[in-house]
Amino acid sequence: MKVKNETWLTEFILEGFPGSPLMQISLFGLFFMTYLVTLMGNILIIVIIYLDYRLHTPMYFFLANLSFLETCCISVIVPKLLILFVSEKKVISYEACLAQSYFYFYLSTTDFLLLSVMSIDRYVAICRPLHYSIIMSSRVCAWLVIGCWISSFLFLLLPTVLICRLPFCGPKLINHFFCDSSAMLALACADTRLIKVVALIVSSVVLLGSLALTTISYMHIISTILKKSSRKGRQRTFSTCASHLCMVSITFGSAIFIEVRPMQKSPLDLDKIVVVISSVLAPLLNPFIYTLRNVKVKEVLKDTLGHLRSRHPFPK
Repeated sequence: MKVKNETWLTEFILEGFPGSPLMQISLFGLFFMTYLVTLMGNILIIVIIYLDYRLHTPMYFFLANLSFLETCCISVIVPKLLILFVSEKKVISYEACLAQSYFYFYLSTTDFLLLSVMSIDRYVAICRPLHYSIIMSSRVCAWLVIGCWISSFLFLLLPTVLICRLPFCGPKLINHFFCDSSAMLALACADTRLIKVVALIVSSVVLLGSLALTTISYMHIISTILKKSSRKGRQRTFSTCASHLCMVSITFGSAIFIEVRPMQKSPLDLDKIVVVISSVLAPLLNPFIYTLRNVKVKEVLKDTLGHLRSRHPFPK
């Protein structure tokens, strides 16, 4: 790897979202409220799943982990973005930039794997209902979640090591609102072709592998649903998968667009919009998608609120 003999950078400048000071303040308010609602919604899901025995099933165990993952994912990006909106110097240290980039892609990779595991859970529940409790035991579910986190670490180990060894000697402006690895590679003063090939292979394996697993699971699920004689039974069975399909569509759709986009000559700002959809909008919608479309979760929420009112009645 040939390196220019120049001084390494100790910080980067994040471009963020260009605009007038008034627009920056407006965006600050919008993202701040989005962040608060996302945290409260996802934490609420985790709490009610933990506290209510009716939700102590594999499906809701995975949902609680997904909510935790979405909370972590948005927390990697939005707090720093909020600082950018109100700061004159939009800088981030070299170490913080590498850490933000790593955790963003680590959590995103875990998200893909967890969504594919959730599709397997739905497959077993619908296509193998008699063996569901045996196959998806608490031990198996725990190891599946642990496997998602460990696999993500292993997938990103080599790209992370290669990026950490890169010298950055200027310019230092990252044309994004967070430390995206592709934007960082454009600033490296060394040959990055090897890293780009490794990153492409890893992203393709993770994305296409998870998508293929999810697609195959739902092909079997749809086939099983169509064989049901009762129309009401088909609708009830499919409704248990609708929320998961919504999250799969948003998450995988955004990721596929970002992977395909470099071959197109579309504006770079389009990447920022897609990242906002996948990393900010998806975590925000997660609690609403699963509560508004899930009868059991709505029942638990209603019972919990009723219990709280009975214990702490509002003063007249």
